[in-house]
Amino acid sequence: MGYRLSKIYTRTGDKGETGLADGRRVTKDHPRIEAMGELDTLNSQLGLLLAELAEASTTWPGLMEVVETLAPCQHRLFDLGGELAMPDYQALQAGEVQRLEAAIDRWNEEVGPLENFILPGGSRLVAQAHLCRSIARGAERRCQHLNAVEPLRAEGLAYVNRLSDLLFVAARLIGKRQGVAEVLWKAADKP
Repeated sequence: MGYRLSKIYTRTGDKGETGLADGRRVTKDHPRIEAMGELDTLNSQLGLLLAELAEASTTWPGLMEVVETLAPCQHRLFDLGGELAMPDYQALQAGEVQRLEAAIDRWNEEVGPLENFILPGGSRLVAQAHLCRSIARGAERRCQHLNAVEPLRAEGLAYVNRLSDLLFVAARLIGKRQGVAEVLWKAADKP
């Protein structure tokens, strides 16, 4: 990937189109651009979570493991965005999905089985992890929508799915390591 932007604005998108790396022009609401945008939003929110986790790890050192596990995910999301921008480019490997699964299994063992529905909250970090999880689900939906129109590699689809699972377990783990109780869903009172 030797191409770098030397100028940020080009004026070529002012009429609602953008270019893909293969030279194609598509509308800015094309499913491919929508999927790329959701991955970018996820990556940005994940960056915020990582920054807050790193800062909080001075108080709760156990959070550094979460940082070390999630930090590579930003790079893999960028790889996946690259695959969407350059349809012939293949960067994401199946081993990355397995890495996420191993972390899910390890963390899930620590937090224990989920016995109730939980809500985002309890701490800012837990809520931010849940925000990342919900954006990951949105990114997954966008990628699946694109996949129905233009088939994508299975590794990318699996990665986004597994990342949302990892973020859910990460939210629980963060709360546990902070000593914060999970916010349990309470059903509405029946009349």
